[in-house]
Amino acid sequence: GKFSYIITKEVSRFARNTVDTLQYTRSLKEKHVGVLFLNDNINSLDPDAELRLSIMASIAQEDSRKTSERVRWGIKRQMENGFVFSPPLLGYDYTKGVLTVNPEEAKIVERIYELYVDEAMSTVEIARLFEKTNVPKSKRIKNWSPTTIARILRNEKYVGDLLQKKTVTPNFLTHTSVKNNGIEEKIFC
Repeated sequence: GKFSYIITKEVSRFARNTVDTLQYTRSLKEKHVGVLFLNDNINSLDPDAELRLSIMASIAQEDSRKTSERVRWGIKRQMENGFVFSPPLLGYDYTKGVLTVNPEEAKIVERIYELYVDEAMSTVEIARLFEKTNVPKSKRIKNWSPTTIARILRNEKYVGDLLQKKTVTPNFLTHTSVKNNGIEEKIFC
């Protein structure tokens, strides 16, 4: 009861797909709240609003899909040219798509490999040793756990390779990232 109308610039700013647009405007209409779409000249309380909203929302959804495809294509080309899309990694600094070795942190990574390969220590033993001796952690490492050590040992970047597109977002509407098990081609540099 506090609002009579919600004013928005256009349908594409209100929601990115037809289902959400209709669902939200119907829900608001039940509460006697209208939505004014200024650029599209639509008032959701008008009798023909739902038809016009459906058309405009469909156009907005298709535009969103095309934009998503263009962005994905651009990112793929960048990856093929060696641009790195990576979260911060222990032993590396990341700046504008380039990984450079961080000498202080690289010593820790080297020590993990020495302990694992040369001294045949398990990930559990390495994690305990690092926690016990207060080995410095990076921004992403909260504690030295066997899982943390195992991830470092399995990460191909530490042997000089780069595998990208390990996860993908197959649906532009949900933006949910999933493990890439053959959905798209992975990029190996």
